[in-house]
Amino acid sequence: MAQKSGLGRGLGALLPGEEVALAEKGVMMVPVDVVLPNPRQPRNSMDAGELKELTDSVREHGVLQPLIVTPGDASGRYVLIAGERRLQAARLAGLGTVPVIVREATDQQRLELAIIENVQRSDLSALEEAEAYRQLAEDFDLSHEEIASKVGRSRVAVTNTLRLLRLPDSVKNALIERRIAEGHARALLALPTPEAQTAALRTVIAQELNVRQTEELVRKLSGEKPARKPKPDAPPEVAALEERLRASLGTKVNLRAGRKGGMITIHYYSEEELEALLGRLLTD
Repeated sequence: MAQKSGLGRGLGALLPGEEVALAEKGVMMVPVDVVLPNPRQPRNSMDAGELKELTDSVREHGVLQPLIVTPGDASGRYVLIAGERRLQAARLAGLGTVPVIVREATDQQRLELAIIENVQRSDLSALEEAEAYRQLAEDFDLSHEEIASKVGRSRVAVTNTLRLLRLPDSVKNALIERRIAEGHARALLALPTPEAQTAALRTVIAQELNVRQTEELVRKLSGEKPARKPKPDAPPEVAALEERLRASLGTKVNLRAGRKGGMITIHYYSEEELEALLGRLLTD
């Protein structure tokens, strides 16, 4: 079986051969102050509690996993590719030096690898991930399929995540401030105008609606007939399967189990999403 090539393999794609073993031979210690932040870093914020825990660990044990850097414009300077939290923790812990592995990388690769690291660690918010994909699409002229291949996501997931950038600032801010979840935001996208989305947002927050209730609100506002009977919450095992399918396909999925077999319903919200879903389901 042929190996998957490109950056979609993760940070290991930067390191030759047996990544971990050979990386140890290329580790060098450099002053913390000569490592510059990645200008393409997609993450805008860090969880204060998690950063404090990491700082405490670094203060006691040091930085155990080397940072990945590339030579900077000035001699003796380096630009961070991966390891922003470790670098911040090292600074907060008062370390003078940090271990690094130096690799050549283009501006595009810096962004791709920063996305990969953060996605693998689940460090990016939905909007941060969407903004990073936008940069790859607009700044480097990559298609959604190419982005998906590079960052290890499905094309549908990339397309749906990018759609979050179409939301009005009111909804984006509510998502950033965690007053609503990503599921709420995706449901509000089905409304036709920013004004309708903002009005629905106020109802969601005021009534503390969950995602399913928000979807029902959107259906009512869109003129769809409400379901005859409210659906009971899915059993935990069914909900877990629905979530796995949603993560894989990048869209809402309902699973209904019967006595013999069952039914899977896959939702899409545009012709582009339908085309992407068909392409994924019919070729995998």
